[in-house]
Amino acid sequence: MTMNITANPLETGADELERFALEECVKRQRVDRRVSVLIMSDTRCEMALKFARLGAQVVVADDASLQTDIEGRILAAGLNEEISFSPCALSRLPEEIPGEPFDIIIIRRGMCSMPYEQARQVVRQLLLKLKIGGKFYLSVLGLHSELSEGYTAGEASIDQRFAELSPVLAEKYDIRQPVCLYTERNLFMLLLEAGASVLRTLTTTYGNVKGIAVRV
Repeated sequence: MTMNITANPLETGADELERFALEECVKRQRVDRRVSVLIMSDTRCEMALKFARLGAQVVVADDASLQTDIEGRILAAGLNEEISFSPCALSRLPEEIPGEPFDIIIIRRGMCSMPYEQARQVVRQLLLKLKIGGKFYLSVLGLHSELSEGYTAGEASIDQRFAELSPVLAEKYDIRQPVCLYTERNLFMLLLEAGASVLRTLTTTYGNVKGIAVRV
């Protein structure tokens, strides 16, 4: 099934997942302690600033080549005491990220750039960087979105679904590498198989899929 959606499926503005995560931060702040948040990735620091302004201690993790730009944005916002940068990528997670274990971890993008089995292992590693009871928020590109048009792995099972987008869409969204597109059930199983307790999954207007889980 392919949905003919013309809106941008990579939209990362204020959405339901972000709202849920911010609400969770507010709830945790009410118990009179500072909330720790890891965000991967947040190149423009838009989400990091929102959490920092709520009083959270935030770590933005991204490729080392972006460090100067991200730290410049943090400094310009006057929040260098509340937000720090950690050079790392999902595919190359370090043994330890400064600030762990976290209350909240948010993965905005990048999980689809690896096959399902590798993604499952990465999610498992990240869950270990959460406190017990910590919340995990994950956003992935959806199979039932514009991105599936001309996607050769669309009929493959999730463990075999890893291919390039059609040339037109690869050019339009600047996604040149193979990707794994998810259904809502695929994301539910990814979180479950990684060892998380899944709280909810949802599909956005654009056909992307988001999930919330907790470390137990």
